[in-house]
Amino acid sequence: MNKTTRSTTLAILLAAAGLGAASTAAAAADQRIGVQLWSVKDEIKQDYEGTLARIAQLGFQGVEFAGEFGPYKDDPAGLKAFLDKHKLQCAGAHMHFDQLTDARFEATTAFYRALGCDNLVISMDKRGASVEQSAQMSRELTALSNKLAAKGMRIGYHNHAQEMVGAVGSTPWDTIARGTPAASIMQQDVGWTTFAGKDPAAYVRAYPNRTRTTHFKAKLAEGTSGTPIIGQDRTDWVALTRAVRQVGGTDWIIIEQEEYPNGMGQLETVAASLKGLRAVLADPAAR
Repeated sequence: MNKTTRSTTLAILLAAAGLGAASTAAAAADQRIGVQLWSVKDEIKQDYEGTLARIAQLGFQGVEFAGEFGPYKDDPAGLKAFLDKHKLQCAGAHMHFDQLTDARFEATTAFYRALGCDNLVISMDKRGASVEQSAQMSRELTALSNKLAAKGMRIGYHNHAQEMVGAVGSTPWDTIARGTPAASIMQQDVGWTTFAGKDPAAYVRAYPNRTRTTHFKAKLAEGTSGTPIIGQDRTDWVALTRAVRQVGGTDWIIIEQEEYPNGMGQLETVAASLKGLRAVLADPAAR
């Protein structure tokens, strides 16, 4: 798809989103819909404010940051004002443990509090690849949970495939969930859970009220067919959404897109996944 065709397609999707924004909010009144900004990592570097504005036009209610702040890297209050202008909230932020060391803790939390961000999520850690090291990491997450609670904030952990390796109930993910307090977020990335051959809905139900935020990502398990766009893949989105709504304690459903099939642009693919998610949210079986 050439650049002109891609721009035209995105314009159509944005126009449709303008009509569908209210329906998104109505269909998901109990869960807000956000997008992880890593999904548009190239486009946001080219046009930071324009990309955020288009995300708002699509009908998203919030964004989850991934370390890119464009012209606002030293001005969280200015970025908060920009988000407010476009009726976007901060769904959370991905980071590594080094941003929450004692030496950086106050500066990091001050930045995100000014941004209106309460959910700080560890995006990945190599210790998540083993049960033994996950137990040690859980103690660190617990300590951070206690420190952040004093500031009205929460710590979270986000999985990749490595945390889902092993027998159900005995994975590193299970170890982290059992070794951290109920206040900490188990931010399941359902794409990586699916890729690892596990059932994401079952993991939501295994740890009630821990899926405060979650990544809805379409990712195909090895050897399966489909397209990595929500509703065009093999994930049972209805069962997952029902679990999120019934027992997840979920505040935010966050679309994350890491694959862009058929030459589609990043925001264009995000829009396609949002369209698929809207259809799921409107399905009575997903209640």
